[in-house]
Amino acid sequence: MHGLSKTLTEMTMVERSSLLETVADALEASADEAGEQGDATFVKNSMCVANTIRGMSTNLSATDIAAAELLLEQGIMLMHAYANRNEPRTIH
Repeated sequence: MHGLSKTLTEMTMVERSSLLETVADALEASADEAGEQGDATFVKNSMCVANTIRGMSTNLSATDIAAAELLLEQGIMLMHAYANRNEPRTIH
């Protein structure tokens, strides 16, 4: 992990698939957490993006790189937005 970052184009097929699976797994974990907190909208959105990413990960050709990059960006931004949302704070 200390080496230079690669773009999707520079990655091998195995590396691309691994990255896509990792982001999909993280989206599913975030969806589970959101479900426990009662946020059904985030659960649906997160699972939709995760399933779309998973669908691409098994057969990602060079022509699908731009779409994969967009999906990865959307998935990561979705998790970021959820993690940084404004929650009502309770004082203990």
